[in-house]
Amino acid sequence: MATLIREFFSSAEQKFAVVGASTNRSKFGNKVLRWYIDHGYTAVPVNPRETAIESLSCVPNLSSLPGNPSDYHLSIITPPAATKSVLEEAHKNGIQRVWLQPGAESPEVLAYANEAGIKTIADGPCVLVNGIPKEDVKL
Repeated sequence: MATLIREFFSSAEQKFAVVGASTNRSKFGNKVLRWYIDHGYTAVPVNPRETAIESLSCVPNLSSLPGNPSDYHLSIITPPAATKSVLEEAHKNGIQRVWLQPGAESPEVLAYANEAGIKTIADGPCVLVNGIPKEDVKL
């Protein structure tokens, strides 16, 4: 898992999207977004009901990410029932790396990610604990 996490952060582009970002600072969707910001990364919040979160422009879905969506790595903080459709949209947009934050995964979600060839971090690690600050990443 450590290798997958290092690869997740070692992209030359270092573009991240946080699916399930929230305006509520007590929710993990907000805490994960702030982790990226606080550790020097560019992150785009994804939430269909918000226009801005933490002073960042929010997009409603992965197809609306600025530039090429396939350049992004995702942190997903959604209920498992919504996560599968997020992964389907990710696959459709050529996104190849996702981090399913604890609680976003299910056996069905993991099976789909494996089937679609999406490199997935899941089953426990959380970016809040296991993330690598930008200054510690070796490109």
